Amino acid sequence: MALGEKQNQNLMHLIRRVHGLVEQPDIDRHRHSQDRIGAFLGTERGAEYIPVKVDDMECEWVHVQRAHMKKYVILYCHGGGYSTGSTVYARTLTTKLADSTSMDVFCFNYRLAPESPWPAALEDAVRAWDHLMHYGYGARDVIVAGDSAGGNLALTLVHYLKGQKRLLPRGLVLLSPWTDLTASGKSHQTRAHVDPVLNPEYLARMTENYAAGRDLTDPLISPLFGDFSGFPPVYIQVGDNEMLLSDATMLHKRLIKANVSVRIDVYKGMWHVFQMSPFKTAYEAMGKNAEFIYDICR
Repeated sequence: MALGEKQNQNLMHLIRRVHGLVEQPDIDRHRHSQDRIGAFLGTERGAEYIPVKVDDMECEWVHVQRAHMKKYVILYCHGGGYSTGSTVYARTLTTKLADSTSMDVFCFNYRLAPESPWPAALEDAVRAWDHLMHYGYGARDVIVAGDSAGGNLALTLVHYLKGQKRLLPRGLVLLSPWTDLTASGKSHQTRAHVDPVLNPEYLARMTENYAAGRDLTDPLISPLFGDFSGFPPVYIQVGDNEMLLSDATMLHKRLIKANVSVRIDVYKGMWHVFQMSPFKTAYEAMGKNAEFIYDICR
C-alpha cells in the first residue's frame, strides 16, 4: 500500500472513531456531542459569530474580521440527517466558507425530526430566505449552500421557490448532498462497507424520522426527482468513498439534462462531508467552493 493510501486509511479510521462519538442512540446526547465538536473544531479566532433570531428560530451570522465582500451573502443549510446538527456544529464548514470567500454566512437552526418531521425544515428554510430578503438582499445576491441533509434542504428550497414563481438564488454549493431518500443509487450498496460516516441503518433511521408515511419521490423530500429547468448554476463536491456518491452523480446528470450550468468534483479517497475535517484537502475543497462563487458573482 502506498504511503498516501495508508495515510488515507488512517484518516478514515480516525473519522469513523470520531463519528462514533456522536452516533449516540440517545438523540439529545448525539446533538450535544455534535455541538461540542463544532465548538472545538469550528470556532476560530478571526471569525465573529453573531446570534440572531428570526421569530423563534435561532440563527447565526458568521463574519470574518477583516475587509470582506458585503454585496453577496451565503445562506447555509446544515446537515445531520434532518435529526441532528446546528449552527454550532456547522461552524466546521461555515467558518471555512466565510474565510475562503470573504463573505458573510447566515446559518439557521431549522426544527429537527423526529419531533418536527417534514415539512418543518423546509418551512424554516423559507423563513431564513425571507429574512434575508427583508434584510435587504435580493435573490440574486444569495448563494445557497449545504452539506448532506443540508444539501437536500438547499435543493428543496430552490424547488419550492421555483414552484412559487419567486426569484431564485444566484447559485448553489452542495457538499455530499443527500438527494434521494429512496436510496436508489448503486453507491448505497457498493460504498456501504467503506464509508466511515454513514451506513444503511443510519440513513434508514433518518429517513423514517423525517418522512415516515410520505411519498419519498416527492421533489420536496427527494429533490433528485424534481424539475431542474431554470435552476441557477450548481457546484457539487462528493467523496468517492461515501454512500451518497450516487446521490451526487445522479443529480449532476439530471442537471445537465435540464441544461443547468453544473460542475462536480469527486474527491478520490474522501468520505462524507470531508470538508469538515481540519486537513489540507478540506481547505483546498473550500478554495474550490470560493472559486465557483467568485465565478458566478462576476
